Amino acid sequence: MLNLSHMRSELSEHYDLAPSPEVAETLKDVYARMDRVVTPPDWVTYAPYVKAISELKKKRNAVILGHNYMTPEIFHGVSDFVGDSLQLAMKASDVEADVIVQAGVHFMAETSKILSPQKTVLMPDMDAGCSLAESITAEGIDEMRAKYPGAPVVTYVNTTAAVKAASDICCTSSNALQIVNAMESDTVIMTPDQYLAQNIANQSHKNVVYWPGSCIVHEQYTAQDLRDFREWNPGTRLIAHPECPPDVVAEADFSGSTSGILKYVTDEKPERAMLITECSMASNIADELPEVDFVGPCNMCPYMKKISLEKILWVLHTGENEVFVDPDVAEKARLSVQAMIDLSRKLGL
Repeated sequence: MLNLSHMRSELSEHYDLAPSPEVAETLKDVYARMDRVVTPPDWVTYAPYVKAISELKKKRNAVILGHNYMTPEIFHGVSDFVGDSLQLAMKASDVEADVIVQAGVHFMAETSKILSPQKTVLMPDMDAGCSLAESITAEGIDEMRAKYPGAPVVTYVNTTAAVKAASDICCTSSNALQIVNAMESDTVIMTPDQYLAQNIANQSHKNVVYWPGSCIVHEQYTAQDLRDFREWNPGTRLIAHPECPPDVVAEADFSGSTSGILKYVTDEKPERAMLITECSMASNIADELPEVDFVGPCNMCPYMKKISLEKILWVLHTGENEVFVDPDVAEKARLSVQAMIDLSRKLGL
């Protein structure tokens, strides 16, 4: 666990991180990407960290991969590439850099290391885990294979390297349906998200069986929540992530992955929209779509919110929190992740 007092003392000796209107003004173009959701006083506080991180990235030949669930000052302020799990997995393998800082959760950093073993992958907070990833083990995969002999295992990327290594192919919420449909077997095992699997089963001709895991953010939503909100706010477009329970997805106007949600809102430009997913999604696209009024409620991922500008600066400064994956596990996991990437490209996803 990080010693925050030591970290702050060490950083203050090397960088001027005091709130600075002057630094904020020099980075006003960066602030313009988030000024609808970040107040000017907050930006005065964030700007010195953004400046220091930007300078260290050049010095270390580093890039920051920012997931869509990062807070705006990270997503817009310091991330070199942003997107959902699939987009970041592909970028990790393509990007030319010595160091990758994963602004996301731990399984994403493992995936980057699996695809780029020669690169240094740093995790701003090693405690930024994932309830969904922690719900399944390699032994759980073995249990499913024993129950359904011969059925291929399609595993969500929100899993550990060991689970990926025990699987046949990975998927994300944006390509799960196409990957399941591309499997030759009539029965397909999906792990570990039971709700994503059920939502895919409702659209697929395959017999989809699944592991009973779920995301602590998306499982909290109920269909009644959506009905109540629609009654209180008529005309609001309700847009749900497929990690939500099937009755929530059925109640929504649209369901899609994080990238699918972004495309839908960009194309449709509804007057008002509520995103039934993690809080920061709406914040991160609000400045791109000023004509859309994003309204609550939302649920926050406590793991994603462990990542901060301060912790990103710390790992770039020290090189601490490097992510390692056992080479044998990594090689097997790489096959399932690469199979997903290859099939996604073949299908034009």
